[in-house]
Amino acid sequence: MSATAHAHEDDHAHDDHGHHHKETFVTKYIFSQDHKMISKQYLITGLIMGTIGIAMSILFRMQLAWPGESFPVFEALLGKWAPDGVMDADIYLALVTIHGTIMVFFVLTAGLSGTFSNLLIPLQIGARDMASGFLNMVSYWLFFLSSIIMLSSLFIEAGPAAAGWTVYPPLSALPMAQPGSGLGMTLWLTSMAIFIASSLLGSLNYIVTVINLRTKGMSMTRLPLSIWAFFVTAIIGVVSFPVLLSAALLLIMDRSFGTSFFLSDIFIQGEVLHYQGGSPVLYEHLFWFLGHPEVYIVILPAMGIVSEVMAVNARKPIFGYRAMIASIIAIAFLSTIVWGHHMFVSGMNPFLGSVFTFTTLLIAIPSAVKAFNWITTLWKGNLQLNPGMLFSIGMVSTFISGGLTGIILGDSTLDINVHDTYFVIAHFHLVMGISALYGLFAGVYHWFPKMFYGRLMNKNLGYVHFWITAIGSYGIFFPMHFVGMAGVPRRYYQNTAFPMFDELTDVQILITMFAILTAFTQLIFIYNFISSIFYGKKGPENPWQANTLEWTTPIEHVHGNWPGEIPEVHRWAYDYSKTREDGEYVIPGQDFIPQTVPLQENEEEMNH
Repeated sequence: MSATAHAHEDDHAHDDHGHHHKETFVTKYIFSQDHKMISKQYLITGLIMGTIGIAMSILFRMQLAWPGESFPVFEALLGKWAPDGVMDADIYLALVTIHGTIMVFFVLTAGLSGTFSNLLIPLQIGARDMASGFLNMVSYWLFFLSSIIMLSSLFIEAGPAAAGWTVYPPLSALPMAQPGSGLGMTLWLTSMAIFIASSLLGSLNYIVTVINLRTKGMSMTRLPLSIWAFFVTAIIGVVSFPVLLSAALLLIMDRSFGTSFFLSDIFIQGEVLHYQGGSPVLYEHLFWFLGHPEVYIVILPAMGIVSEVMAVNARKPIFGYRAMIASIIAIAFLSTIVWGHHMFVSGMNPFLGSVFTFTTLLIAIPSAVKAFNWITTLWKGNLQLNPGMLFSIGMVSTFISGGLTGIILGDSTLDINVHDTYFVIAHFHLVMGISALYGLFAGVYHWFPKMFYGRLMNKNLGYVHFWITAIGSYGIFFPMHFVGMAGVPRRYYQNTAFPMFDELTDVQILITMFAILTAFTQLIFIYNFISSIFYGKKGPENPWQANTLEWTTPIEHVHGNWPGEIPEVHRWAYDYSKTREDGEYVIPGQDFIPQTVPLQENEEEMNH
């Protein structure tokens, strides 16, 4: 960036700072254009949505463990959908649908990208704020609006959407198909359309900010891996989210305007409907063209956060920095050409199936590069096992164990045997759900002092949170692999009609007990999070002794991030435990060299 642009940006920041004291409560906390405040808004909204999503999963897990039993909590929470405390089959499917939707889109997508892209992109690249503060604010409020619409669908007479989180037609396209196909489905589609608009505005902002607003000396190869991950995630979002928007709009037209993009030859009680010429498989193609990149939109930010937290807490340079960047880019590219592996049982041409099998197995290579590089970063490191580091290591564990089963599901001949069983649920919850949540937790524990005025979260509560969550997560999803291999189908309200599954009831009860334990453990995190905002111990300006630029900003929040000049960058972000030839640290008594410290003579030669 030119010196003039920097000067102009500095002037702009000082103007902002000049107006800072006139801010009212509404402009500071509600309609804020400061990226740090917007990141907190995303995080807190995401945590509220996550709490609701997890509560739903407990309700339907109870039904699976004790099918047809009466529970007072069902009647209290579900009302007419649980007469005498027995859960109705329609609301069961609705709970599964809304749980999946909330967790994938409103918690993992917005909670990770919305929170950490907003917080870290300007701070780690040395920018005053996002390229457009106004669009940033609009993107959050669209997200908030879509959350409200999604939740409002829980309170309507006919019940919320109930076609699974993938909302395949015809259940989603025919308002008369089942109770959840009426107004609830219309609200689901409206909410998702607004959510996609929010994601696109956010993604465009992140891309432009990373390309245009890097501080002097911050070349692309000096960016922390977290920024690379957020940057590439935003690009995937811009490429793939519009396809889901088109699917949602065509579905709305099928539902409300009599078109038949996704419908053909439908019979209801012997009566032929007028729809013809459409294909539900077209919807599957459109949905999964977003749906599979979505997995990486969720997991890449977690990977970036884990790379950053791990290097800081291993006190070692990240292993294979350029290979990590290459693997992020390779994952992004390959993620857009593997969607067909969700459709192996849809009557796909076997040759096309073999093409999708090949591209799916190919994506294991960059994923493995990342896993091996994390393990090598940990190897012989001076490990600081704080909660953020534990969740980062936990994420590597769940990513590997969940990813291995993806090799089975990615193979068209093997997938047919376990498709739409609990095996699939076990796979994607581990590799995407739990791994991404671990990345979220690692990021919150690590950057909490940056968000909340230098306060630290309680470490001991963090340890309790990690260990019970880690044991509970495997307790939930590991047995599910075996339930799936035994053939138990997903989304069934109860399996009592199949005597062959009777002996698996005990496993379902075990899974549910672990689920309840793990869900209540998250209350420890929520308590720790809220109490630390107000009463957390104050830490130093750079509590983890990290190199990146965000720790050079003052603890009190200045809109514009740095009072005065923006720091200049002279080195990459991972100069940890770097010694001279005589064995002493480059900066005496300090095992890290911030990015703002100029390179010394011969240092570059030593690097090579």
